[in-house]
Amino acid sequence: MADILWRIVDLGSNVGILFTWFILIAFLYNLSASINKVDKSRVHLSLIMLVSYISSLFMDTSTATPHLNYFYYDFVTIGILLLWLFAYEKTVPTAFYYLIVGLSINAFLFLGMHYDIVIAETRYYWWFWTVYVFGMYFIDFTMALVLIINKDLLKLVWLIKKLKPSFVTKTN
Repeated sequence: MADILWRIVDLGSNVGILFTWFILIAFLYNLSASINKVDKSRVHLSLIMLVSYISSLFMDTSTATPHLNYFYYDFVTIGILLLWLFAYEKTVPTAFYYLIVGLSINAFLFLGMHYDIVIAETRYYWWFWTVYVFGMYFIDFTMALVLIINKDLLKLVWLIKKLKPSFVTKTN
């Protein structure tokens, strides 16, 4: 299992480009689908995500703390999305909640990997690395997919409504 995981890690930059491409496709789809519509919220969200993902491609990953830098990217992107939420006065799309939750999980996975590799100096395979790799891929793909279809695939918004009804009041 460790050999397979190391091979997947070697594909890291290529997979990052693939998920950036997925976000680009989501942006282009939302841009073309919203030409004659008043609601441009998914275009805004996919543009924010596209800028975040493209700018992270230019980050130097040979530094000692690439995972910490990715954590900062996700944290700043969450902040920008929250600013967008306060400035946007129309119906909030389902994709917004998936982006916030997905970026939060990604950020904590990056922070966990930073702690594991830089601070604890772990150099051997263990279960967290598998969670990190496949969790990141699943979350990134889900965020891009939900940006396109704007459906509650994993019943995340339904769960948020059940846990705290006053939190989600403007979801479409």
